[in-house]
Amino acid sequence: MSRSKLIFRELAFESPAYFEVLKLRERILRKPLGLQFDPDELAREGSDYHLALLDENARPAACLVLAPIDRSRIRMRQVAVEESLQGRGIGRALVEKAEAFARDKGYREMSCHARAVALPFYLKMNYKITEGPFREIGIDHYKMSKPL
Repeated sequence: MSRSKLIFRELAFESPAYFEVLKLRERILRKPLGLQFDPDELAREGSDYHLALLDENARPAACLVLAPIDRSRIRMRQVAVEESLQGRGIGRALVEKAEAFARDKGYREMSCHARAVALPFYLKMNYKITEGPFREIGIDHYKMSKPL
């Protein structure tokens, strides 16, 4: 699957597409750590932006969540790419589209808590380490940010 065949979409909270993306997030980000989503945690996602790259059959190839911090800052979280598609630039394409989306909404800074294994990815995308390492969900993370 090439990046050019993927469609960028904002997904409505609790829509059928949202629940498909939730399965991807759980499989890629949660299960390897022995974690499950907490219903209260998911309920708080109602005010977030849910973004995805979908294939021609509307299946999620990659996804992320943008959580507003205040009027000028937004936090990227839950970035996941289908395992069979990793290493093809799809994550990069999604983050670039998410940055443009956030910029269009008036945000001036994007931050994230990057897993230590993802640090090289975010550094290549010009995110700067602002804090860390620190433990979150049992693994090392770094707080990173980038002006939009």
